[in-house]
Amino acid sequence: MSEEKNNQSFFTQDTDQVFTSLNSSTEGLTDAEAASRLEKNGPNEIKEGERKSTLQKFLDQFKDLMIIILLIAAALSLILEGMHGMVDAIIILAVVLINAIMGVVQENKAEDAIDSLKKMSSPKANVRRDGEVQAINSKDIVVGDIVILEAGDVVPADIRLFKASSLQIEEAALTGESVPVTKDIVPVEADAGIGDRLNMGFSSTNVTYGRGEGVVTATGMDTEVGNIAEMLDNAEGKTTPLQENMNGLTRFLTYAIVVIAVVIFVLGLLRGFNWITMLLTAISIAVAAIPEGLPAISTIILALGTQKMADRRALVRKLPAVETLGGTEVICSDKTGTLTQNKMTIEKVYYNGKLHDATEDIDHNEPVFRVMNMANDATIAIDGSLAGDPTETAMIQFGFDKGYDVRETIKVQPRVGEVPFDSDRKMSTTVHETLGEEQSHGKYVSMTKGAPDVIIDKCTHYVNKGEILPLDETARKELLDANHGMAIQALRVLGMAYRYIDELPAELNTESLEHDLIFAGMVGEIDPERPEARDSIATAKQAGIRTVMITGDHKDTAAAIAARLGIIEEGQEEAVTTGAHLNEITDEELAANVEKYSVYARVSPEHKVRIVSAWQSHDKVVAMTGDGVNDAPSLKQADIGIGMGITGTEVSKGASDMVLADDNFATIITAIEEGRKVFSNIQKAVQFLLSANLGEVMTLFVATMLGWTIIEPIHILWINLVTDTFPAIALGLEAAESDVMEHTPRGRSGNLLSNGVLPSIIYQGIYEGGVTLFVFWFGRYHMGVPLEDAEAMAFLTLAFIQLFHAYNSKSVFKSLFASNPFDNKWLNIAVLASTMLMLITVFVPGLNDAFGTVHLLGDPMALQMWTVILLGAASVVLYVEISKFIIRTTDLDKKFDVSSELNK
Repeated sequence: MSEEKNNQSFFTQDTDQVFTSLNSSTEGLTDAEAASRLEKNGPNEIKEGERKSTLQKFLDQFKDLMIIILLIAAALSLILEGMHGMVDAIIILAVVLINAIMGVVQENKAEDAIDSLKKMSSPKANVRRDGEVQAINSKDIVVGDIVILEAGDVVPADIRLFKASSLQIEEAALTGESVPVTKDIVPVEADAGIGDRLNMGFSSTNVTYGRGEGVVTATGMDTEVGNIAEMLDNAEGKTTPLQENMNGLTRFLTYAIVVIAVVIFVLGLLRGFNWITMLLTAISIAVAAIPEGLPAISTIILALGTQKMADRRALVRKLPAVETLGGTEVICSDKTGTLTQNKMTIEKVYYNGKLHDATEDIDHNEPVFRVMNMANDATIAIDGSLAGDPTETAMIQFGFDKGYDVRETIKVQPRVGEVPFDSDRKMSTTVHETLGEEQSHGKYVSMTKGAPDVIIDKCTHYVNKGEILPLDETARKELLDANHGMAIQALRVLGMAYRYIDELPAELNTESLEHDLIFAGMVGEIDPERPEARDSIATAKQAGIRTVMITGDHKDTAAAIAARLGIIEEGQEEAVTTGAHLNEITDEELAANVEKYSVYARVSPEHKVRIVSAWQSHDKVVAMTGDGVNDAPSLKQADIGIGMGITGTEVSKGASDMVLADDNFATIITAIEEGRKVFSNIQKAVQFLLSANLGEVMTLFVATMLGWTIIEPIHILWINLVTDTFPAIALGLEAAESDVMEHTPRGRSGNLLSNGVLPSIIYQGIYEGGVTLFVFWFGRYHMGVPLEDAEAMAFLTLAFIQLFHAYNSKSVFKSLFASNPFDNKWLNIAVLASTMLMLITVFVPGLNDAFGTVHLLGDPMALQMWTVILLGAASVVLYVEISKFIIRTTDLDKKFDVSSELNK
């Protein structure tokens, strides 16, 4: 139950206070009272907010400024240019419709998280009403009901426990804890986080062991899971950096196009041109300036990026996430199952007075080894797979790894009695028959494991290399020091002891068995870090990306794992904080200090959202990884939510923008590399398209000012159709540049025109327009060709200069010849296809007449005209190469590189 919804912190109250507050008792409610409460408060189920219809979602896609501008341009082209404008209008409408359809599909996927939350609830629950236990539908449970829990049950609502017999509940999906929580009924402190509320059971968590009873304190949307659902439902739709970039580019182009069109229209009127002619000219320039293919091209590049990421085990659910990854500055990562394996593993074993690494060999007859395997309730399937408490399965797995199968021993030394684990005793005991020489010590051996300090207190002797020695104060202190030494390494430590007896006591209990024990040793377990995670974090750091660990585990455990992973330095305690501390500070204080902390322990879902928001308040692009229900709100809040495909809940996947198919943190780094490449390639497409469009605009603008008729509307439309789209898409398939992960993240400060793209567009576009004007002038006034032929020369020059320039656009600053200029086969194919489409306007009868290119085929001056056209077009490569060389040698390229101070 979230305190925001209910100020009564039942976990701080004793059971009598709780029953009084809820007007209930251990006998439960009457059926009449339950029905009354159900009618008043509604069913115990997750509700969802009002959802838009598919039509509403479809119409919403047309609110984007770029889309509106494109639609206006399409309408004006169709109205004022008739059939000539038809082609442009059809292309624009096709692009707009594709974008709208994809937007609706993505929005529908985003609603999956709430649906997954609803599926987690238990369909039935055992409830005591009128003093009788009955199974009822979980949705009919009300506050005050008494719920009976047993192993295998799903907790149907938030409950305050008043009975707990060895009760353990697995809460990893909600709290991030990697092992089941042992519950009790004692009140806890008011500032206790969810993971520390040991007297509470939370809706949709799973009972793994024991039994218990509790009174329902919250149902439906008032539960902790309901609180998460509400945060998901109320989360504001975030704008991705790419969308922000596109919006910014749209505004820039809109203002520029309007200004240029108005200026040309006015200047044309002042020069005496007919207003209709000037209006058509202004519209032609506007159409030439708008990169109508950009939305489609960026969508295609993103889609191709998703395929590349899928090949690398990263499944993208929302297209913009591909690019957002490339700008990531901070990765807020859940620990359990993401940075760690979500599997308890024995790391250290203490016996014979020494601490041994788990990789060392161990004698199967070593007492500590025998106790950990035999005093164990893990279930072993026929195929050797294990089920049960993770701490116990880790011990059996350790035995398997050492070539020992406890099943064979149990056959000849069966368990003949036991005292189950109890949270008050903090230990458990099993009794087995003895064999062979061991029978000289007694007919039976009791084996006890539990909290080391408790076990040590129950011992009078200890074993060292087979010798039984008295446990004096010196030896006792030595064992306690060893326990402390393991604990500060964030190991979960369990002590092992045994005792021989000749007869089974009449009653097996702690008094009859758990005393005068012989201390055998200790095991230290941990949820180990994923082996590849440390290297991945180091790679991220080198790329300027900060990794922040957020977990529900204890502070010491979190700090130790973070140090092992390289997130913090050993002993860097000031970089670690807790959810309790976050409760004491405001959002503003957290935002002001967020860069100080690299590890957050014992946090709640609300804390995770606050942490992500605090980083975002510094304009950082934040990625959040996670696999549990508790991660869903922060996954949705982050600029990019990354869910785990294997261990992740459906809720976390539904809230994510991307899902890792292999749950591998290293995959995030490869995905970031792909994201950086995608953004770089979109920039290359933007540079290519806008420099080409600027060349067209400049050509028309200057020609209009000079009173020239240089290019017809059909020429502009054909060039935009043929020479823009295919090469731009092919640039999206460029391989990543070798230094892509050596730069700091561009973050939000970078945009589609940054990193030298804007000045490149300007100096390259001006040159393209200048060469086109020169070729027209040279043909018309130096060679003396007719006006129609000069227009044809300008038309072909403007087209082919763009195709040559496509190769220049492979890199903003690097030389085209620094590597194989023809290594992108798709660009080669695109340029070849565009060249063939341009040539058919010359060589196909009828078309050459429509485009005015007849005299370039068989005319006496055709060879000279082609020579001027091709030399003029090819000159752009030499011009750009010289410009890039000057930029590199003067270090201007470094000044354009967007950098971040994040990791300096």
